Amino acid sequence: MNKRAFIAILLLIGVAVAIASLMPEGIQPVKIGDQVKTFVLPDLKGKAQSLPEGKVILLNFWATWCPPCRKEVPSMVKLYDKFKDKGFEIVAVSVDRNIEDITEFVTEQNMNFTVLHDKDSKVSHQYGVFRYPESLIVDSNGVVLQHLNGAVEWMEPQFHDYIEKLLNAPVVELTKSES
Repeated sequence: MNKRAFIAILLLIGVAVAIASLMPEGIQPVKIGDQVKTFVLPDLKGKAQSLPEGKVILLNFWATWCPPCRKEVPSMVKLYDKFKDKGFEIVAVSVDRNIEDITEFVTEQNMNFTVLHDKDSKVSHQYGVFRYPESLIVDSNGVVLQHLNGAVEWMEPQFHDYIEKLLNAPVVELTKSES
């Protein structure tokens, strides 16, 4: 490698580091071990909703125009049906602009879990989500345990068993000073 190429690479690295350090905190991705970020969004009837507390949550960011998102929904419905009475919730945050597109798809797919509308993508961006689908598995204490990019077949044994194990784990009560 010649000297010019080496200097150009160093400059590019320096610019990348500078840009990364200037990014606001709000667009840093949520990482495993982080506390889930609270938010309030409207459901499909316009009622303000937030994340449920004290439950194992699958938080899914998606859109109706996203083919992989559409593909994973049937397995999410099955997973929810299997575990909904055991302390499990799915919160699907759609970034569609048009609420009618979401409502039509939700009805068509029998999505009987919480679907929220993030019309301007503010919450998605708060979580560092810019591609879809993206999912977080959150324990009953609000701690992110998994961060998954791309569509998932939720009824595959690895995910199904993982959710079941989380639901059967002893609940650890956190005191105010720990949370």
